Amino acid sequence: MPTRKPTFIEQARRAQLVDATIDLVARHGYAGTSLARIAEAARISKATVLYHFPSKDAVVRAAYESVIGGLTAHVGAAVAPHTGAAAFEAYIRSLVGHLHERPERARLIAEAIGGDEEVTDSPGAQARWQTVADLVEAAKRAGDYRSDVDARVTAIAVNGAIDAIVAERMADPTFDTPAAAEQLIAMLRRALAT
Repeated sequence: MPTRKPTFIEQARRAQLVDATIDLVARHGYAGTSLARIAEAARISKATVLYHFPSKDAVVRAAYESVIGGLTAHVGAAVAPHTGAAAFEAYIRSLVGHLHERPERARLIAEAIGGDEEVTDSPGAQARWQTVADLVEAAKRAGDYRSDVDARVTAIAVNGAIDAIVAERMADPTFDTPAAAEQLIAMLRRALAT
């Protein structure tokens, strides 16, 4: 039996619930966000929330997927015109910059990873480091990085550094994450360049 396509109004309602959830999780954390709070923020009944999402986890997961989708599209567009080390540097700048400009989305990502077992973008997940390792390998092939650079180790270390930069911004809203990204890029140039 084919799945019915949601109507425009259903899509708009789901988007409204996702937006409300992003805001609530950013302000109150995963544990402090409930279906009742989501309904109140969206100015609808809890039953209406449950019509669109079967549980709080489902709404948070949808919000997480929306945030990750937007982040991925932004970073992909920033990386696409570049090759080699310039693509890797564009990745770092655009990822950190996107989350700097949208701190509520950074908090949602952190809370969803910590609060929902079905969100699998944990720091050690292969899907998380593989993309970065591929950028490092491309920079090696372009001759920008030494051939002995371990792409996986570099990817894991860079993801950890980016996580730390974003976490510092969440703890201290005055922290200059773009400057931190530039320092990370400068360190990588010194450590990896041919």
